Amino acid sequence: MSVASPGAVYLGLNRFIHRKPAKNAMPEVGEKAPLFEGQTQGGETISLAGYQGQKVALYFYPKDDTPGCTKQACNLRDNYQILLDAGIAVLGVSPDDVASHEKFAGKYDLPFPLIADTDHSILEAYGAWGEKNMYGRKFMGVKRTTFLIDEDGVIRHVFKRPNVTGHTAEIMAKFEEVGA
Repeated sequence: MSVASPGAVYLGLNRFIHRKPAKNAMPEVGEKAPLFEGQTQGGETISLAGYQGQKVALYFYPKDDTPGCTKQACNLRDNYQILLDAGIAVLGVSPDDVASHEKFAGKYDLPFPLIADTDHSILEAYGAWGEKNMYGRKFMGVKRTTFLIDEDGVIRHVFKRPNVTGHTAEIMAKFEEVGA
């Protein structure tokens, strides 16, 4: 007799396909957000646990000071007070180092923490690091993604392809829609 493991798919006649949880699997809506800590552009170590009781827009982006990432960061910067007034903290994460984040944040006057994830541990915990395909070329990289996390640390929404020039509006609308 075959016993099903978690995540197994039943094929009938007591046969199962046993699937291991996918590495770098993206957490889903309704799950607790993976806890992490990391160093910001100012050299401060922060953790997601430090934001308990507060809404968080946790956004993952590929690289400091590139066109799309700059547009996204500047949209959040330009509307930062709106987000703060709604009780939403903004945290950015990329594989760039602290020095790169310092330069990027300084150049564009970014008021929110940018977390250096050079070992990809946070990116992997959120499924935001993985295979990408551009013009037929496959490579590993950051999947631009934003997680909306409620005051209890539960993921309320995942933007898998955020609108970089209208991201604040997306965040505000979705938090309002999900009632968080």
